[in-house]
Amino acid sequence: MANNSSGSTLPPRVAQFIEATNAGDLPRLLDVFAADSIVNDQLQQWRGLAELSKWAERDVIGQQLSLRAIHCIPHYGHCVVEAHADGNFDKRGLPDPLEVLLYFTLAEDKIVQLIVLRDYSGTCSLDAP
Repeated sequence: MANNSSGSTLPPRVAQFIEATNAGDLPRLLDVFAADSIVNDQLQQWRGLAELSKWAERDVIGQQLSLRAIHCIPHYGHCVVEAHADGNFDKRGLPDPLEVLLYFTLAEDKIVQLIVLRDYSGTCSLDAP
């Protein structure tokens, strides 16, 4: 398991997702997902590797997305990662740093679901009770 900046541990596939995103490595990024995975990124949904490939090529690799994991919390078998996001996308009206929450569901050593949402709370703390 890889550590994020707060020292908590990321599951290997989550760490691979972040590393591949930051490296712009589409094949390695797609390798973390199960064939029938679902991604919901900012309330838009993609299902299966063919759709995920289009999403990743356009919205992740194409926008040179980079993620810096700030905190990871295991939550009932899921992994919630709080991260700062940057890249080549329109940042007008967005805070700096842009805080996002990535909700990962893993099964059989693959990511089967990923939900990405902007964190509007501004608290940047998932470990509050």
